[in-house]
Parts: sequence; structure tokens; C-alpha cells
Amino acid sequence: MAKKVLIVGSGLGGLSTALRLAHEGFDVEIVENNDTPGGRLNQVQHAGYTFDMGPTFFSMSYEFKELMQSCKEPMPFKFIELDPLYTVNFRGSDRRYTIYKDLARLAQEFGGDQLDFQTRLNAFLLKVGRLYHDTEYRIIKRNFESMADYIYQLSRVPLRYLPLMFKSMWSEMTRYISDEEARIIFSLVGFFLGSTPFDTPAVFCLLTYIEMQHDGYHNVEGGMYKIVEGMIAQLNHKKVSFHYNTEIVDFIAKGKKLQSLIDQNGRVWDADVFVINSDAAFFRGSVFRRKAFNEEKLDRMSWTMGPLTLYMGLKGKVPELEHHNYFLGSDFKQYSMRFFKNTDNMAKPYYYVNVPSRNNLQCAPVGCESIFILAPVPNLLVKPSWNDRDKYVDMIIDDLSQRIGADIRQRTETLHVMDPIDWGNKFNLYKGSGLGLSHNLKQLGYLRPKNKDEKYDNTYYVGASTVPGTGLPMAVISSRLVSERILKDYGTISEK
Repeated sequence: MAKKVLIVGSGLGGLSTALRLAHEGFDVEIVENNDTPGGRLNQVQHAGYTFDMGPTFFSMSYEFKELMQSCKEPMPFKFIELDPLYTVNFRGSDRRYTIYKDLARLAQEFGGDQLDFQTRLNAFLLKVGRLYHDTEYRIIKRNFESMADYIYQLSRVPLRYLPLMFKSMWSEMTRYISDEEARIIFSLVGFFLGSTPFDTPAVFCLLTYIEMQHDGYHNVEGGMYKIVEGMIAQLNHKKVSFHYNTEIVDFIAKGKKLQSLIDQNGRVWDADVFVINSDAAFFRGSVFRRKAFNEEKLDRMSWTMGPLTLYMGLKGKVPELEHHNYFLGSDFKQYSMRFFKNTDNMAKPYYYVNVPSRNNLQCAPVGCESIFILAPVPNLLVKPSWNDRDKYVDMIIDDLSQRIGADIRQRTETLHVMDPIDWGNKFNLYKGSGLGLSHNLKQLGYLRPKNKDEKYDNTYYVGASTVPGTGLPMAVISSRLVSERILKDYGTISEK
């Protein structure tokens, strides 16, 4: 008889793990806290408008291809490669930078000595590209059995990269990119890793290589939620069952085995194997009540930013905006230094604007536009109250209107807002941290919460706060790593 697997959470990590394990012959069942699958990879629909709730593009598309190939499934959605990648505007300037993958075209955007810019940027990408490929399978895409194993794998990484562990992303980019605005643009990823470019280790410069050369960025035809819908169809075909509006709040265990999980209504969920797609650190504290993950210790960990998101349906088109746009300030270093410490910087927020209806006309009524705005803001550890969120929403709307020369407030038909409290409540995100645990040297590899439980040998974790980290492709890699652990412990159940 096939072993039964219960997966808690239907985010991308949970869905990918379900697909892998169902393919291997396991009997898979999924419980989900919300009334729709997908976790943060979800959608908002209101008054005829449709928005991606969270992620609006992704890199490392080959990880999705690996997932489908390993499960002998066709790709259930269609990639749309972004080129140009996005545009950037700095407050106080009419200039709009367009970020191309082609380095010659990109160099023209920044003026000055274009040949020197292109030569130096190419040298930078060559260096961090080698770093990525030298660490891809030694560090990023592997399980670690012990601290000794982790140290051994680190020792296999060429020593020439050692200084990048102790330098900041900003200082490394400064060596190669003389234009400050270009440095700012390529270091924005530091915020999404949970820190600032001035604190994030330079090893993460490898993400610029992935963005600019290795794979680029991709969107999905019909919207990002097509990823979820396609995978749900595949899982239904494999007879994976789903149960929504089910929150796990307690458990039953005996010795080294987790026997059951218990939901908010007292229903008992039994299984042979348990996979937790809820936050790997928070779940250990809130459900398993581990002292090592109590609130005091969780607060000492480093968490990613909080999201403030606006979903706007507008009358008429907005040709002043491209599909993906960043609107930044003129005080980047000061903004960065204050970002995770206090809320003084909130008077002039930085934000990202996505126009899903630009390439997917069904996302808005005819002649209208759907607009998604994400402002990275302090999480609830720094800013616990959002009673004043309307003030910040108004600031963003007014600032965007001024920058593009169009009064979007007067054209707004529908507006839905989610602050870090809303995100935290909906997806059980600790202190409203939008991307889970951050990526500093103390929270990488073996030092990150493990993907196999410390106490129960039939319990595993997948998703942002376990290995290898946060982001859509990382969730897919995480599903592969946890599936490898389960197959090592239980074997393949049936012939494929």
C-alpha cells in the first residue's frame, strides 16, 4: 500500500512537492488554510479586474522545466520572457531608464563612456556568473547532513570567492559599476533578500548574473496564477486531494513519530509522512511549540521586509507605464540605512508598479487598466501598527500620479490594499514578513531551519524559510531537496 503524505499548505513549494511525490507513487493529500490554493502565488479579482497578488515575474525558468521533466508532465503554462526587463525612475528626474539584457543597449541608457560601462559590467557578470556555477550544486541545490558536511562543501568552493562573504553587495558593485544610479538599480535585490545592499554579502551579486545573462525574467501568459491552475489540474489527474479553509493548530506525536495534525475544528489528520509548507521557523514555534522557535527567539532572527500592496482598477489606459516599473527616491543610502530600523523613511516610499493588463488584456475591462503596486516597508517587528496606512497609500498614489503626469486617483474604479498585518494574517507570515527569513550568513545553508524536523523523523519542510531560500525558483528547488530526503528515507513507492 502506498505511503500517505499530508502536505500542510498549497504554496508553490507544497504543490511542487505534491507533484514529485505523487509521481513517485505516494498517496498525497493537501490541507490549505485559505479558500484557494497557491499561497502568496495567488490572485486578486474585484469588479472585473484581475491582479497577481504577489509575484509578478520570476527567474530561473529552467527549474520549472526540471520539475515537469522529472515528473514526466508537459509544461502547464507558457513563459513570456521579459526584454526589456523593467524601467526605473528616480524621484526628481524626468529620466526613465530602460533595463535591457543586451549590454550594448543598456550602456547607452547610462551615457558617459559606454564602452567602459559595457566592458566593466561584462567583467562583473563574468565573475559572479562563475561564482553561481561554482556554488550551484555545492551549496544552493543540495541537502546538508551536518555542520561538518556544510563546512566541507564550503571548502570546495574556490578560495577566490572568500572575500565576497565578508564584503557587501554595494562595495563589490562599486568596483565594477561607476555610475551610482546603475549600482542602485542592480542592488535592489538586496531588499528582497531581507537586508540592504550595504549589509547583504557580496556573494548575492550572483543574482545579477541570473537576471541579466543566465536566464533573465519571465512572466506567464494569462497571469502568474496560471502556474497554480496548471499544477492543480495535473495534481487532480494524479488524484491528489485538497481540503481548504483548514488551519493546523495542534498535533499528536509518539516518540520520534508525528502521528497526526489537528485543525481549528478539532479534525485529526493522519499520515505516514508530513510535509510542512507553512513557514518552517514559525510553524515549529506556533504548532510544535519548540523553545528554540518561541517568539523571543524568532524576534532575534533576521526577517525580510513587509509588503504594502495596492490593487487598482483604472478607467482608461496608462501608456506612461510599462509592464514592470520601479519608482525610487533620491536618497538611496539614507533610505537603506533606516529601512529596517525605523519608519522615518516612510514619508517618501520606494515602490514597484506592475501593469498586468498590458500583456494580458483579460485582466481588465475593455479600455481599462489593472495596476499592482508593491512598496517594501518595515515588517511588524519595526512598525507594529498600520492604523495610518491610508496616509502612505495616498502618498504613493499622489507620487505616481505626479511622476507619470496622469491623475490616477480620479480614474480609480476599485482599490484594494493589503498591509503587513493583512499579509501576516492571511498567510501566517511571522510579523508580516513577506518573504520569510532573510539571507544573511547566519541563515544560509545548514544554518537555515532544516527541511527535516529535528525531533520527528517523518516530518519535513518546504518553502521560503527552509533551504535553499525565498523566491519562486527557490521554492521549486526546495521541493526537489525535500523530496530527495523523503525518497532516501522511504524509497520509491511504485514503478513509474
